[in-house]
Amino acid sequence: MNKFFTHRRVLLGLALTASMTTAFAQTWPAAKAITLVVGYPAGGSVDLVARIISEPLGKRLGGQIIVENVGGAGGTIGAQKVVNAAPDGYTLLLGSGSEVSIARIYNAAVKYNGETDLTGIGLIGVTPMVFVAGPKAGVKNMNEAIALAKSNPGKLNFASSGIGTPLHVAGELINLKAGTSIKHVPYRGAAQMVQDVLGNNIEFGVFVLSSALPHIESGKMIPLAVTTPERSRAAPQIPSMSEFAKMNDYNMNVWFGLFGPAKLPAPVAAKLNKELGEVLRDPAVWQKLQKAGISNEGGTPQALANFIKAETLRVRSVVNQAVVEGVAK
Repeated sequence: MNKFFTHRRVLLGLALTASMTTAFAQTWPAAKAITLVVGYPAGGSVDLVARIISEPLGKRLGGQIIVENVGGAGGTIGAQKVVNAAPDGYTLLLGSGSEVSIARIYNAAVKYNGETDLTGIGLIGVTPMVFVAGPKAGVKNMNEAIALAKSNPGKLNFASSGIGTPLHVAGELINLKAGTSIKHVPYRGAAQMVQDVLGNNIEFGVFVLSSALPHIESGKMIPLAVTTPERSRAAPQIPSMSEFAKMNDYNMNVWFGLFGPAKLPAPVAAKLNKELGEVLRDPAVWQKLQKAGISNEGGTPQALANFIKAETLRVRSVVNQAVVEGVAK
């Protein structure tokens, strides 16, 4: 008899918990504003995506979304803040491959696992990076850049948004394939990188396409190649890496997704996924993302999880060869 009543109390408790969770999801997020954490300073590509989706997503949810920039350590400080947050739907992460999957591969200081310590909500988009030269570097294409680097071994530098970011890995993959030794210089974000490349303080840079496009279109920054096998529809004038002999199988990109802390209530995650999908189908949002060279993706949380696993496996081989084994210092 005691076992019967104990079992019944457990079932009633589970039913009550499920009922309360569903009720919370129905009223959420009216109580307060949602914080959307960006692990980088304002002005970069992750920040751009966050600001494109935050207002329309907030409107669809019936609340307000405030973007909070928490820069440093290649996005991992911001990601850690979301990992540590209460799973109540009021703290979310606009994440990218850097802080969610790449950093942990070789940086022991990153204590969280982006695949298990975050709740994936949906894939927002994918974009190429672009390898650029400053106005006085004296090169106009990848072949000239490789030749310059080989004639000046260890004397030239490339900028990225931080150690362990896709931009860093993309630059090291160039070294690996071309047999060059262009030194990596990490920055905290895109703004200072732009200043130093345009000011000829550093010869090369790897940027997310959206961050570099205004300066490429103005003629102040020299685009050498996008990092995907195909040219970007947003900038078809820039050749792809695959068009150069030493880079024929080169393929790197940056992706963006929406995440919450682990154990985010399933009804809240489902509501976020549904409304995010609607936002990505909004013509105004689509146009802004496409103009920046970012595809509109969407899809289920499971599709996001599968995508992250595949990308992590692919990038791990590059990291092991180009970074861990010492091609780049």
